[in-house]
Amino acid sequence: MEVVRYSDGRKDEWDRFIDSSKNSSFLLKREYMEYHADRFEDASVMVYDGGTLILVFPANKKSEVIVGSHDGLTYGGFVLGREIKLPMVLTAIAEILEFFQKSGVTMLEVKLIPRFFQALASDEVDYAMFVCGAELYRRDTALVVDQNARIKYSGNYRREASRARKNGFTVQEELEMKQFWEEVLRPNLNARFGVEPVHSLEEMETLKSRFTSGIKCFTVRDSENVIQCGSVFYLSGDVAHSQYIASSDLGRRNGALNLLFIELMDDVLSNYRFFDFGTANENQGRGLNSGLLAWKERMGGRTVVHDFYRIKTSAASLIGDVIS
Repeated sequence: MEVVRYSDGRKDEWDRFIDSSKNSSFLLKREYMEYHADRFEDASVMVYDGGTLILVFPANKKSEVIVGSHDGLTYGGFVLGREIKLPMVLTAIAEILEFFQKSGVTMLEVKLIPRFFQALASDEVDYAMFVCGAELYRRDTALVVDQNARIKYSGNYRREASRARKNGFTVQEELEMKQFWEEVLRPNLNARFGVEPVHSLEEMETLKSRFTSGIKCFTVRDSENVIQCGSVFYLSGDVAHSQYIASSDLGRRNGALNLLFIELMDDVLSNYRFFDFGTANENQGRGLNSGLLAWKERMGGRTVVHDFYRIKTSAASLIGDVIS
């Protein structure tokens, strides 16, 4: 096997691999990863077996001795080819650990790709984490609806959605995000949490222009055509993931968010098997936002964990003991 650092000349090969892998999404394509390339020193690697690309690790340098899953991504981990089997995954990860150890890196930080993004079972990585004694240092909780095993919404939520509809509230897709972003999302985040969106409007517009079918914005407008709530969605494979959710005070009082998500799950995005509301965590996974959690669970979301590991690069020998 050969481990190679990613370079611009390998962009097309990387992106083709992401499209054909068994545990990925469009976030792992280079045009998404590199919209903020100036903020991170890329340290991504690609693993080849007999000239065939079998695994990639989207990463950046965090310090002189730490490399980890890309800080510009919610998840990353080890992306696997569709045909790869357990012994080869273990060998490839051991090769990556040895590769970085030789360059003076002592630790890898890995954000695993949540299971609902798997086109095929991909728990080989979880087993590798166990074998090499990786430290589970963070565990987030995504709230996800499996459309093949739906749980009914709270009755109150459906009634609130019906009332909003009767009062002239309507769901629609926004081709431009500026109005939602500036009039609802940013004011909401500032007022309630004192923060700005992770992406600027300009960054999100750039990403939307690059992934026109993968990034969409849906809103609820009132009878006077004013946006009262909305959500930006990332659509990839079988997953509809809500990246941003925000509502005005009027929208909250009138059940606008309930109307939005019920219509999206029941109709607009019903062809996606997994409807991901995102996490309800605080303090690096050590706490829960109880109000946010309750709303997402009452909408039918149930917990899928999202794991974060630290691996000593010296642990390559532990994997070797298993596959020798």
